[in-house]
Amino acid sequence: MKKLLAALLAMCMACNLSACSSGGGAGGTADGSTPDADSASTGADTGGTTEVTVFAAASLTETLEQIAEDYKKVAPDVTLTFNFDSSGTLKTQIQEGADCDVFISAAQKQMDQLDALADTAVNTETLDFVQRGTRLDLLENKVTLAVPEGNPKGIDSFDTLAQHLQAGDILLAMGNSDVPVGQYTQKILTFYGLEETALADAGCITYGSNVKEVTTQVREGSVDAGIIYATDAFSAGLTVVDEATADMCGQVIYPAAVLNTSAHPEAAQAFLDYLSTDKAMSVFTSVGFSPVT
Repeated sequence: MKKLLAALLAMCMACNLSACSSGGGAGGTADGSTPDADSASTGADTGGTTEVTVFAAASLTETLEQIAEDYKKVAPDVTLTFNFDSSGTLKTQIQEGADCDVFISAAQKQMDQLDALADTAVNTETLDFVQRGTRLDLLENKVTLAVPEGNPKGIDSFDTLAQHLQAGDILLAMGNSDVPVGQYTQKILTFYGLEETALADAGCITYGSNVKEVTTQVREGSVDAGIIYATDAFSAGLTVVDEATADMCGQVIYPAAVLNTSAHPEAAQAFLDYLSTDKAMSVFTSVGFSPVT
């Protein structure tokens, strides 16, 4: 009896070993080979699609969401995931290791801080995140002075704004110092010889962590005026009473680039190329952006 049981046990073990060596085992293929890890992950995680993560300045929210819908027809196998915030916040997230394929900043400074080819006076940490040969100046925007409905203070220009700020009888919304729109505003204040800290201490300035927050304050009428981009004023339906000149705050250029940490550099480059097409540019220009010439 013992010999019979031993024989049966041996037969069972032989069958198990045969099954494990066939294509039905975990981690194996029909021919006994091991599948490529990347292709297995892609199929399981994305269902055959490629996910391209785009970090973009908050002022691009409406346009990029519309462009994403159009892009589905061009590249149906690509899923675009957006992270909209101030360029300074996005730069920090990238530096700290956040997954990002394409970065679009609302100013050169934040892109320069990530670009090894940029001036070391700006890229003080010698960061190297921008993939060489992919960076381009994508768009130009304008810095504008917007007022709430009814314009209670009768502000009709930056000159008038400066007079009210000097008199201390107005509340202005502007971006924080680490936000491009805030940095442009600081240049405008300097242009008029106004001291930001003194104005803030006097209760004449309130801040937003990105341009959307500044826009909301103007739209809700909680401030007398706000300095925002022309595109955000358009999207929010706000009244623009003046536009800053290049002498006041410089050009507002939006650089874009693929990052060298991208998990999908080819798909990222394809989307970046699409943003310069006539189809995509028509969406940008419809809200006040213009191509860089």
